[in-house]
Amino acid sequence: MGQTGRFQQAVDYKMEVSMDVQSNQYTGTQELVYTNNSPDTLTRVFYHLYYNAFQPGSMMDVRSRTIADPDRRVGDRIANLQPNEIGYLHVKKLKMNGKAAQSSEVGTILEVELPEPILPNSEVTFTLEFEGQVPVQIRRSGRDSEEGVRYSMSQWYPKLANYDEQGWHANPYIGREFYGIWGDFDVKITIDKNYTIGGTGYLQNPNEIGHGYQDAGVTVPEASGETLTWHFKAPKVHDFMWGADDNYQHDKVEMENGITVHHFYIPGEKTSENWEKLKEYTPKAITYLSEHFGQYPYKQFSVVQGGDGGMEYAMSTLITGERSLPSLVGVMVHELAHSWYHGVLATNESLYPWMDEGFTSYASNLTMNEIMNRNSSSIHAGSYRGYFSLAKSGVEEPMSTHSDHYHTNRAYGSAAYSKGAVFMEQLGYVIGAEVRDRGLLRYFNEWKFKHPNVNDLIRVMEKESGLELDWYKEYFVNSTKTIDYGIKEVKADGATTQITLERIGLMPMPLDVVITYKDGSKEQIYLPLVIMRGEKEIEAGMPERILSEDWPWTNLTKTITLSKELERIESIEIDPSGRLADLERENNKVEF
Repeated sequence: MGQTGRFQQAVDYKMEVSMDVQSNQYTGTQELVYTNNSPDTLTRVFYHLYYNAFQPGSMMDVRSRTIADPDRRVGDRIANLQPNEIGYLHVKKLKMNGKAAQSSEVGTILEVELPEPILPNSEVTFTLEFEGQVPVQIRRSGRDSEEGVRYSMSQWYPKLANYDEQGWHANPYIGREFYGIWGDFDVKITIDKNYTIGGTGYLQNPNEIGHGYQDAGVTVPEASGETLTWHFKAPKVHDFMWGADDNYQHDKVEMENGITVHHFYIPGEKTSENWEKLKEYTPKAITYLSEHFGQYPYKQFSVVQGGDGGMEYAMSTLITGERSLPSLVGVMVHELAHSWYHGVLATNESLYPWMDEGFTSYASNLTMNEIMNRNSSSIHAGSYRGYFSLAKSGVEEPMSTHSDHYHTNRAYGSAAYSKGAVFMEQLGYVIGAEVRDRGLLRYFNEWKFKHPNVNDLIRVMEKESGLELDWYKEYFVNSTKTIDYGIKEVKADGATTQITLERIGLMPMPLDVVITYKDGSKEQIYLPLVIMRGEKEIEAGMPERILSEDWPWTNLTKTITLSKELERIESIEIDPSGRLADLERENNKVEF
């Protein structure tokens, strides 16, 4: 276990579920082998029952009606659901190692008192029966979406909450992110034989099922009854999603590296042409992301029309499908990129949403620029605009805020997506882009399947760069202090030039200052912070570094003496690369 006290629980799910497509209700059984790898004795466990959120009076309903800027997809819709439209998930006959366990349903959480404690480093088996009703499509999962998809089955089964070095994470389902335990899933789904299923896992009986899964040249036997039982296995994942529709078209693309890409969509005027083109882009995106962020570890990925926008799941995504081609590719790429940060690294999204959404946005910006041949010089400009707008809005909260506890949806969204992406691009400014890129691969390879937190990321980047970076985390993540540097004064002093820089914002940063001369040549002055304890490597494409002096963060100004006459200088600029998240760039440049 080591001194850090880190451990990981393990789960092994076996589930059989039967869906009634007339009533939209389902019943199932679950056998869960749970391994307590913690040093703690557990007397209680908790299950998530996510579908209970879709009932009038639920915490999600109340929050959606009382927050200042509700999600337009939710609003007051839950409050008006009829009994046949609500969602529910109820557990019956829960046992641990054959002994009955007492449980109570508290909204979207099942609290379970165990018949006997689970000792450290021991294994127990939970068995239960459950019944559910699929809510009308409101948020992420549900039935009969606006685009006519029958079932988007995410968050559909009793899911054991995670227990880690911070204790239990039995968060109610209010509207935010998910945190799960890695394990193996063995799932059998019985449904009307006309329905096609796509989602997580590898289908074990493709030549019995057909529906586009069968091997080449195989004749699939006609189903003897009204239903088919689909058998999926998904190793080393922390969730299991499936979509189902009786009109899905299923297209399969085999990549050279052995990965199979599945696309499921309802053919029509608003879908067919662009989904046909999408088959070219999904493999390209997997290849690019694997090369730059770590090798995708599974052998399949499913892009499934469904849901209420775009949402990431293990080996799969649900996306709305009636989109323009750039929009369709964009949402696919973003959700696919989640496979790295939500799927394989699986940082606790509830506590550190920016480490998932932000890094995913960063990676998808780069991927889109590459596979759409955009050749943009400002790949992350949208992320910076989003962050600057938030920082000036008066509603910003620290990125260390729990996802569900942001006061506004705007503060959450801009922090998690925009500021999170800026964190990573700006880190390249602090330690050098090439070092940051190496660090990202190292981060993936060292922390895959381990739930890293912000400190784990910072330590990887410190080791890769040789610089101290705790200050960057403390200012940019744990506070809302902002960056603003300016050129205060430039004056001639004989054969030299005096340049006085000032820190106006509350967050200190290292500075790249570039001098452009009238003859067209350029030189760079580099000012690392004392607390970095070193300098970044000279970056490719940057002018020659002629001067490097530490700037103590306590000093609000810094004067540099340049051994060149002022009349030779055309301009002086702080950070011409635009990576510094400087709120007021007007004072960053003077021209002569």
